[in-house]
Formats: sequence, C-alpha cells, structure tokens
Amino acid sequence: MVIFVEDIPRDGLDINEIFDVDPKDLVEKSSFLDPVSAEVRIIRSGDKIVVRGNVKTTIELECTRCLAPYSEKIDSSFDLVFFPEEVVTFEEEIELKEEDLNTLYYKEGIIDIDRIIIDQINLSIPFKPLCSEECKGLCPVCGKNLNEGPCGCEVKKSDPRINLIIENMRGK
Repeated sequence: MVIFVEDIPRDGLDINEIFDVDPKDLVEKSSFLDPVSAEVRIIRSGDKIVVRGNVKTTIELECTRCLAPYSEKIDSSFDLVFFPEEVVTFEEEIELKEEDLNTLYYKEGIIDIDRIIIDQINLSIPFKPLCSEECKGLCPVCGKNLNEGPCGCEVKKSDPRINLIIENMRGK
C-alpha cells in the first residue's frame, strides 16, 4: 500500500488493516501463524509526515540452539517522521541525535506503508531466536534435542587442547 503525500487529509489518515506480507521479505526464515494487522495514523504538516502505529502478528521461527520451530509474538509500536528526499552533502562528520534515528525520507511524494510494516516486523525478530532461555540445544555427538531428555552420549567436559594451553600459561 502506497500513500500519496498530497492525498493525506488535513485531519490525518487512519489505516486499520490486515497486510499481506510475503515471508520471503523477513530477515529470518519463518512463516506467519497469524495475519499481520496494523493500526497506522498518518499526519501531514507541510512536507513533514508523521507515521505512528502498531503492528501485530505471530511468526514461526527456528531456535538457534535446538533447531526446533517455535512461535514468536510480534507487537511493535513505531513513531516515524518522513521528509522529502533531498540531496544533502556534508563537508564534515556530524553526530546523529536520538530524534534523527526515526527520521526517514520519501521520494516522489509517496510513502510505502507495506515497507514500514515489513521493517517493523524485521526489527522485532530476535537477533538470536531461542525457543526459551533454558533451551539445552543439541547433543554435539548424536544431534539429539536435549530438551527432550538426555541422549546417553559420552561428552568430554574438558578439551585437552585447552588444558595444554592452561599448563603452558602456568609454566609447566
């Protein structure tokens, strides 16, 4: 869904919709378990456009420790400010302020709401998806999911290479 800046009414624009998002647009391999719903409020003040809203859905991710699928709820609020894109060159380095982090630019009088929704979902996906903080992962010998119980493999607790390094550090 694209919004033409010139079509935004003086009193603003409200969007409450279900968005059709392709899972291929997500940063992690995943699928949607719930529809992507979004409430968006768009306010125009001259060339400045304020876009506030909330995105909700549930996605299925793969745990990085045990590789099992699990569901992750997404509930992301955003408050963005758009200005028309201009070519700006800086002669020297500038330091960004906190308010600059939510400033974006639109081209040709168009704001892409779909892109905002996709970006908010991607920003909400954990960097290291885990089914739980207590996830035990996989057995390094047989590959069994240790959350389902022990596997019976003999796992050496110490690595002889590390012991050799420690001994050398102690001067033995």
